[in-house]
Amino acid sequence: MSTTTISGPVARRIALAAQGFADARPSGPATRRHLQRVLSRIQLLQLDSVNVAVRAHYMPLFSRLGAYEPTLVDDAAWSHSTRKPRMLVESWAHEASLLPVADWPLLRSGAKRMGWWTNYARVLEQTPGLVDDILAVVKEKGPIGAGGIERALENDGMRRKPGSWWERSEVKKACEWLFGVGQLTTGTRRSFERLYDLTERVVPPEILARQVTPEEGARELITRSAVALGIGTEPDLRDYYRLGPDVSKRAVAELVEAGVLEPVTVEGWPAVAYRHVAAKAPRSVTGRALLSPFDPLIWERARTERIFDFFYRIEIYVPEPKRIYGYYVFPFLLDGELVGRVDLKADRAAGLLRVQGAFAEPGVDVARVASELAGELRLMADWQGLDGVAVGERGDLAPVLSRLVR
Repeated sequence: MSTTTISGPVARRIALAAQGFADARPSGPATRRHLQRVLSRIQLLQLDSVNVAVRAHYMPLFSRLGAYEPTLVDDAAWSHSTRKPRMLVESWAHEASLLPVADWPLLRSGAKRMGWWTNYARVLEQTPGLVDDILAVVKEKGPIGAGGIERALENDGMRRKPGSWWERSEVKKACEWLFGVGQLTTGTRRSFERLYDLTERVVPPEILARQVTPEEGARELITRSAVALGIGTEPDLRDYYRLGPDVSKRAVAELVEAGVLEPVTVEGWPAVAYRHVAAKAPRSVTGRALLSPFDPLIWERARTERIFDFFYRIEIYVPEPKRIYGYYVFPFLLDGELVGRVDLKADRAAGLLRVQGAFAEPGVDVARVASELAGELRLMADWQGLDGVAVGERGDLAPVLSRLVR
């Protein structure tokens, strides 16, 4: 079957537009309407516990909207009222993620593989009745954290073997299993601690009642992947919600047949790509953004290298002497290209956003990159309630950047 051939730069602009980087940032305060617009593009926000600079789920919105009030996300994810219904729910999607409440049935359809939490099933086998005990506590006291559940069980005379710093308690493992299979979800969070609640008290009954077959779930999830990516190989599309290969390949073939996906050849890509039929290819992409390591534009590292010719790995787990760029590095996007990277840390005690390393990509206009980066760093510091930016000595971009942020 013959396919349309497009260039690498066109594919890159398609990907950027799909992720919202061809949209102008709001001229005034960001609202739920702006949040909804971003979510209609990227589909979900990945959660992560690392807080060295900013929590992962807040940063993709800053990258696309600029400075906004973080309670916009908090209210959408962890509170509910008649005036402001809950927009987002927590589940395992790409990783632990916030995603639209309406998508809950897709993840429970059987299209997505069970994850690592299935390893905890043996705890339930070894501790009969633990699930019922936990559900009873959550029903009575939720939203409640795993520690609170454990204390409630102990107060009832049901003492469990306590966990240690390298091994979660039986109760915590059982809670993770219940979260993974969808019987519990996050009712709210307290200082980022997950407070569990019964799913039926978080997800509206009409959404819980929706029955989705595994095949339909796979097609809808792959469609959302294609909307978010704009263009991608089958493994790219599969990775967005972490579907299995056979499920993904079948869904992609069905969506091609249905006219939702168009097979294309991208110059320099080793495999056939699939473009969502509604994806746009703007003539240019302008603007700037700092990207979290967990931003969906770049979280699939092989795709990032293929699209941007930008080799990127998170080095949190690399021993410090062996790190190339730093502990928590943000790529810098400028006018549709990844032109540099900065190792950032929010030093709240000192009131500073610390740039512990700053590096330019080969061949870029260092003076312009530094100028634009300085502006974005100042914006990020102000958004985080910090007084300024301090640049360290590491990296070829550091000297000029340091002069610009003083």
